Amino acid sequence: MAPSEAFNFTGEVAIVTGAGSRMDGEIGNGRATAILLARQGARVALVDFNPTWANETKRMIDKEGGVSEVVQADVTVEESCKAAVAKTVQLYGTVHILVNIVGVGGAMGDATKLDVDAWERDMRINVTSMMLMSRYAIPEMRKNGRGSIVNMSSVSGLLGGNPSLLYPTSKGAVIQMTRAMAAQHGPENIRVNCVCPGMRINQNLLKQEGTGWDVGYAILFLCSKEARWITGMIMPVDGGVGPSLYS
Repeated sequence: MAPSEAFNFTGEVAIVTGAGSRMDGEIGNGRATAILLARQGARVALVDFNPTWANETKRMIDKEGGVSEVVQADVTVEESCKAAVAKTVQLYGTVHILVNIVGVGGAMGDATKLDVDAWERDMRINVTSMMLMSRYAIPEMRKNGRGSIVNMSSVSGLLGGNPSLLYPTSKGAVIQMTRAMAAQHGPENIRVNCVCPGMRINQNLLKQEGTGWDVGYAILFLCSKEARWITGMIMPVDGGVGPSLYS
């Protein structure tokens, strides 16, 4: 069945970081998002540190007749982010959509116990990587006069209540970065929104566990024509499955 016009991504080029995310028996957030974008007609750059994981996502997209290519990158390294965007442009000519899904649970412990080097490493994975990918994707979006960026946070970034200080702090930073980017790039018709996966089954009102597909559909909506007036939105979504490429 052909996609509805509002969710027709034919001609769109998307970058999904963490596109190989998976767990045994479940679909990961990045993998689900990449598959859904391709299913709706987008050409998708599958960015992942682990090309084996991303190649499995590509296999699933190929099976459905979609278009994608694996782009190996370390999104904590600026030159690697620059190269990933350049490779996408080489493959498909432009960039319309950037979905930043990379993230880790990270260093455990409170301020008195956590390892400082691990803190700095994981903040770079969870926060800095999204800034670096945006740094090189936004100039391509400007050429088109439009664009959509979706950052992955967590309800922990809104509520705290996590035994790790690093995780809610970094996810809260992603939320505030999204709001700041939305204000900065809205006048350029580049929308920036955020999805916050969580709560688990015993914590949410519906008492139902979501999946990576639920997160993927939320991202699909935020990238779609249906959401063309939406920017700066922080969208909680029940469920979500990692891990990312760094887990």
